[in-house]
Amino acid sequence: MKIGVYPFPSSGNITENLKHIQKAVEEAAAAGVRLLAFHECALCGYPPIENSIEAITPEAIKAALAQVSALAARHHLYIALGTVRFEPGASAPEAAPQNAAASLQRFNSLVLFDDAGNLTGTYDKTALWGWDCDHFVRGSKDGIFTIDGNQIGLRICFDVRFPESFRSLFQADCPLCIIAFSDTAEAPDPERYGIIKSHLITRAAENCMAVASVNSTSRFQTAPTAFFDRDGRTLAELEPGTEGLLVFDFQPQEPDFGTEGRRVNAEFFLNRE
Repeated sequence: MKIGVYPFPSSGNITENLKHIQKAVEEAAAAGVRLLAFHECALCGYPPIENSIEAITPEAIKAALAQVSALAARHHLYIALGTVRFEPGASAPEAAPQNAAASLQRFNSLVLFDDAGNLTGTYDKTALWGWDCDHFVRGSKDGIFTIDGNQIGLRICFDVRFPESFRSLFQADCPLCIIAFSDTAEAPDPERYGIIKSHLITRAAENCMAVASVNSTSRFQTAPTAFFDRDGRTLAELEPGTEGLLVFDFQPQEPDFGTEGRRVNAEFFLNRE
């Protein structure tokens, strides 16, 4: 199954973002990609860096997602897309941030469209801090989806800092996780880039699963757009700041000596009282 990731310089202009998304989908379809993933808040721009939270409206998101749904159906591929997502806020915790005018909760989400354009599910960012706490409600979904018989996990940005966020994927025997970032800076920061890359390598190796990452190019990238195998080896990586399609042919593998050793011992620690 071919997996594609496509970073681009998202902004608060949804119309322009959709142009990048359409271009990416067309390129991915021509390359035979089955699942195409975009970065965190790619549809609307990540607030407050690429957009203001007040400028992101439910009506604009709904209209834009309808266009993405049509692209998925027209080109017969799955699309995982970062966006702000809205839900009625009646069941929200008392302290949860809400859109007061519309009584809506906001989530920092990845939405997944299938190859017929159906919205098959969402994953909402779980690890929140700083302005994410001001803007969004913490997610509670497991972020596990099945595509062509393969269980695939979805995670977002700060989630990567916490191994606990990924253990449910290991326990569900997910062979692949896609992590969407909007992790950028005003100036190059190669040390931070290396730290985030090391987290991706570790999440792959400790959970015996391949990892794909995709990051916004709106500023200097401080997390990579790359693919890592289940042992943490870097299979492919875009040059930082590059917009474009990166593809790898994902094939589930039987455990080998090393992965089986990590799996057996991980299960021991997880099950230890």
